[in-house]
Amino acid sequence: MKAKLADGRIVVAKIAGEVADPRGAPGTEASMLQALAEDGWPVPDVLHVDDHLLLLEFVPNDGQRNAVTEQQAATLLAARHAIEKPAFGFTQDTLIAGLPQANLRSADWIPFFAEHRLLAMARQAQVAQQLSGSAVQRIEILAGRLDRWLLEPEHPSLIHGDLWGGNVLFHEGRVASFIDPACYWAHAEVELAFTTLFQTFDEAFYRRYAELRPIPDGFYEERRDLYNLYPLLVHVRLFGGAYRSSVEATLNRFGV
Repeated sequence: MKAKLADGRIVVAKIAGEVADPRGAPGTEASMLQALAEDGWPVPDVLHVDDHLLLLEFVPNDGQRNAVTEQQAATLLAARHAIEKPAFGFTQDTLIAGLPQANLRSADWIPFFAEHRLLAMARQAQVAQQLSGSAVQRIEILAGRLDRWLLEPEHPSLIHGDLWGGNVLFHEGRVASFIDPACYWAHAEVELAFTTLFQTFDEAFYRRYAELRPIPDGFYEERRDLYNLYPLLVHVRLFGGAYRSSVEATLNRFGV
């Protein structure tokens, strides 16, 4: 929420609940924002953080997008994805859309994505009675076959992790800020795939990104849908409904 300080500054205040999951504590978001800032990304400055309160710089957002802002976003994303990180995972566990996201460090991407993303979220959805046991079994089979389609990257990259349109702020013809991250070190393709699921960017973004970081063959044809199974499972866990049919369609497509 927006708040006004005694000196007249407008800030964004985030208050932790009394029984907040420690992964969602103010310090976790502050750490993620600071990690993104270290890689040169425009994010809100962290003005204050303690166990109960996070104060962030208020960033204006006029929502005005055009080919220039799309290309700028691509340049920022490609530059960050080019920076090598030490492992897959992160410095701490985090949340995505309020759901637990484990970030145990791993030297290998495909097993990390299978266990800590697909299987972990499928099991969360099953416990919440949003996904059937048979569907979870099918996801387990798919997870065991991912190396048929997925590639190990040259190196882990820091991703924002929840890069839908509402988490990108535009102002006065530029990308003003990225907000509300769910960071971890990953294959950069998982982030690129996520942006296509909810149409975060338009064609100018993808053209510019590919100029800076060529995308290996098979991404749009196969790997994108496998990576987007994770955010679809997040939405199944949260909302059920039509998202279950989207998960089923992916499973059908890959023969499980």
